[in-house]
Formats: sequence, structure tokens, C-alpha cells
Amino acid sequence: MSSREVGRGGAASWRSTTALGRALVVGGLGIGMAVLTGEPAIVVLVAPFVTLAALSLVHRPGRDPVLNSRLDHLTLREGVGTTSRLSVTGAEDAELLVRITGQPPYVVARPHGGRVGRLLDGPPPEVEISPRRWGRRMLGAERVALYSPWAGYRFGPVALGGQWTRVLPVTAPYDSRAEAPQPLGLVGAHRSRRTGSGTELSGIRPFQPGDRLRRVNWRVSLRTGDLHVVTTRAEEDTGVLLVLDALADHGVSDGVDGAASSLDLGVRAASAIAEHHVRQGDRVALRVVGRGREQVGYGAGARHLRRIQDRLATVRVGDAGEPDTGVLQLGVTGGAVVVVLSPMLAESVGTVAATLTRRGVAVLVVDTLPADARPDLPEGADPELAALAWRMRMLERAVVLDRLAALGCPVVAWRGPGTVDDVLRRLARRAQLPRVVGR
Repeated sequence: MSSREVGRGGAASWRSTTALGRALVVGGLGIGMAVLTGEPAIVVLVAPFVTLAALSLVHRPGRDPVLNSRLDHLTLREGVGTTSRLSVTGAEDAELLVRITGQPPYVVARPHGGRVGRLLDGPPPEVEISPRRWGRRMLGAERVALYSPWAGYRFGPVALGGQWTRVLPVTAPYDSRAEAPQPLGLVGAHRSRRTGSGTELSGIRPFQPGDRLRRVNWRVSLRTGDLHVVTTRAEEDTGVLLVLDALADHGVSDGVDGAASSLDLGVRAASAIAEHHVRQGDRVALRVVGRGREQVGYGAGARHLRRIQDRLATVRVGDAGEPDTGVLQLGVTGGAVVVVLSPMLAESVGTVAATLTRRGVAVLVVDTLPADARPDLPEGADPELAALAWRMRMLERAVVLDRLAALGCPVVAWRGPGTVDDVLRRLARRAQLPRVVGR
């Protein structure tokens, strides 16, 4: 909740309106002309202006009101709205209140346009605000004005509100039933390659000292005449490293209800994948390759998920110099799964994915480039030349994707639920095959 109070001692004060000035001028001139010309009809013509001026002066405000605005929420998700509330004290001399709410990019307000007025015979009018895209948004900035009876005096307009609010990315509908390729942890929901106290059948072997009696398979024991026990796979958690490419944003972003750019797809997919694995008890980390180089270490739980989403909401587009391409800087641990979310137009991101794949790390590339993405043309650029350069860049990108696939690094386009299920299953089966390591 945020608030800002303006009133006594501030720069705003009651000032006469143009209507009062016009009534005084027209009424005074009319009465003067009537006296000079001796025409009483002129007095009749200017009588409404004289009456308006007299009533306005009679209801002249005696003290300044105090205005206080606040937002119901300071942390929102895309498409979720909040209410901007206004409290007014000391406004007994005012009759009408007008609110005009600012509308920065990707923010909508209701009533439409953010303009609303109401007589002060009840509570002040409320304005509903809804951010339509993730990031840091200025919400609640508005200008408020009060009018005395007969619109003779006006207080303001006063600038109120204006709070930088963190808008979290919406969690895309995502769920996966695939197991992790190389789980290596303590307790989790993924089948491990080693035996342990799990629920997935691994095999049946002769009884050994130390085996639990509840593991005895009596059917096999009676048939063979020797005790046999059932062995199961251990269930462990895994580490998931999300690498988000924020070096550039390709495509057009129309908010949560419209078209999505490459960074929109990457941020929302990262939020969905992180929430899914945190719900399963896995350890999740985040690394942003871009201007801000946001980074969150491995962790689990709802609080850690909120930290990841907060970092995603502060992602800034741009290159802060030569990005880190080394494996050690990414913080890859044993048994971790690396999910790279990128439009795959930066050479450094492809190098990272290829290097990790060669070293035996389970890497999955999620392609976030929209199908209708086009290059941003600078002023004065030749459209035909820009289109030719874009086609050449797409050909280079296709070559990079083919080379990654040849190395064993799968590349899939993000499409919501089930995006990575088949790929993770293949990686899990490949992890169980014997490997030849050169020394």
C-alpha cells in the first residue's frame, strides 16, 4: 500500500476560476452600461452573471482540504488490477471532485481514459488500474482538482500518487510429467539411476543382511526356495538452471492479451518452468545474459520462487559489454539441467549451449523467437536492404540450430504445456546409456 498526502502547507490553494472572472467582468460592464445609457434591459441580460458571481463569492472556501491517495497493492501480476483510492478531509467547502489518472505504456485504467468526477455527497470516486506487461511500472500518478459550489473557486489540480510498482510475469499454463535426466540431490520426485528407498521398481535380488523384511518378495522366494527382495530406485531432486537471453527483444509486445515479443515469451516461460520445478521440490537458479545480469542462486520453496519472479520483473534489455561465455560463470552443478531461453540470435548464447553439451551437461534450448518477428528499421534505412540482412541472419541462425541438434542439444519452440516433456524423456533415456569418456 502506498500513499501520498497533499494539503495544508503545500503549494496548492484555492484560486478563482475563469467562470468567476467572466461573471464579474460581464456583470460589472453590464451594470455600468445600464447606468450610463439608462437602459434597464441590460441589467436583465447580465442578471445571471451577477447572480453567479454573488453566489460564488458567498461560498468562497475558507480552508484548504487534505488529499491522500493510495494503491491497494504494490506487487501485481500482468493483467491483474488494483484500485487507486482517494481520501479527502477538510473539504466541507468543496462540491465537485475531478480525478485524471496518468496512463503510462502498458497500463490501462477504468473508467476509460482515467478521468472521473463526482459530487462530494458520498465517497470519492475510485479508479481501477491494471498493468498489462511485466516490469517496473509507474502506477497511481494522477492530478486531482476540487471545485467550490457554483464553480467559483478551484483547488489544484494537485499531483498525487506515482509509485513504481513491480509487475511480475504471468505464469503461463505449464505442467510436465517428464523426469529429470540426471537427478542428483537428496529428496525429490525424480527417479535416480542408483537404488534406494523409492517407489519405482528396479529389480529383484537375493536377500542380504540389512535388507528390510517388508521388501521380501514372497512369490519369488517360495518359487526359488531362497529369500528374495525387491529393489527400487531412489527418488532425488535435481538442479534446474534457467538461462534467459535478454541481449535484445525481437518482435512486438502488446501486453498480456496481445502479441508477445521474444523477451515476453522468455520471461513468462522462465516463470512457468521455475514454478513447476519449485512445486516438485527441485532446486532452481536463474541467470540473465543481458544488461542487468540478474542472477539468483539455487534454492527451493515459495520464497525462492518469489525471488526469481522479482528478478524476472527487473530484466532490462541490452548488452552490458562482452557477456560471460564460460561454463564456470553459469554455476552449473552436477546433475543439473540447463534450460536456455533465447531467440538464438546471439553467438555467445549458442557457444554456451554447445560448450555445456560437449561436457555432458543436459542442455535444452527453448526457442523464443516469434514467427512474425521482423528487424527494427532505423530512421532512413532501406527496407529492402534490411529485409535481405534479416534473411541472411535467419540462415545463420538455422545453421546454429542444426549444429546444436547434431551435438545432441535439442531445440524446441515454447508452446505452453508439454513443451519440453518429450525432450526431457529423451534426455533421461540418453543419460542411462553407457558413455565413453576420453582421458
